[in-house]
Amino acid sequence: MTETTTHDLTNLSALITGANQGLGKEIAAHFVQAGANVLLTARNTDLLEQARVELQQQARPGQRILTMHNDVADRASCDQVAAFALKQFPDLSILVNNAGVYGPKGPIEEVNWDEWIQAIEINLFGTVYMSRALIPRFKSRKSGKIINLSGGGATAPLPRISAYAASKAAVVRMTETLAEELRDWNIDVNAIAPGALNTRLLDEVLAAGPDKVGKSFYDRSLKQRDEGGAPLDKGAVLAVFLASSESNGITGKLLSAVWDDWKNLPARRDQLNKSDVYTLRRIVPEDRGMK
Repeated sequence: MTETTTHDLTNLSALITGANQGLGKEIAAHFVQAGANVLLTARNTDLLEQARVELQQQARPGQRILTMHNDVADRASCDQVAAFALKQFPDLSILVNNAGVYGPKGPIEEVNWDEWIQAIEINLFGTVYMSRALIPRFKSRKSGKIINLSGGGATAPLPRISAYAASKAAVVRMTETLAEELRDWNIDVNAIAPGALNTRLLDEVLAAGPDKVGKSFYDRSLKQRDEGGAPLDKGAVLAVFLASSESNGITGKLLSAVWDDWKNLPARRDQLNKSDVYTLRRIVPEDRGMK
């Protein structure tokens, strides 16, 4: 971790999906640094155990780091994880829906359809399954934080990576919708765009090649790889902020870890909540000076 968090999560507990590598693991590390107890979930249990051992070495005395296998595309698995989490951490108040995949790459009429559906199940359904399983407890406590990972796939077309684009856009609108549903219970729901990360997803794009993902996207990915991409800790520090009490009342927003001045949002909380900034909206001709 090169950028450290200044927000305190001591005595709070969080469930983080897809936490055995990449951004999910980085978020977990920052949560541990901030003092939180964490339950890490993912499909690869070997990597999960490696992550647990590493994070335990950074933990404070009494701080708990647990792991559990979870396939977020499977509703029963999500329900089991939620039950386990609430048994281990009755005060659980933070959910980070990080697990995600790119899915198949290529023109929509050529990609493997089962893989396309699976990407929707992981990215969208997985986010909803985990949220749905924990919302009743959050409501009973009249507080909670749900943090969803979205990204650039939600804000611009991504030709040849259609399952990812469609699912991530849906995650943002689900974020906005849940934020309104849960506002009266003081449950904040936000989405993070962590930036262009050099993770296994980038490796997948480069391995697929320009014929699958398109020359333009492939060339951008090569440049991203060579220049290092966005630091993982940018998204992780934003996640800690959104999990902390300092962000209370900031809800229904898609925040860029790299580009948005999110550290100063608490001072503009009232103004922010009266506007539609940091949301997905339809652009009409008048917005562009047209009639």
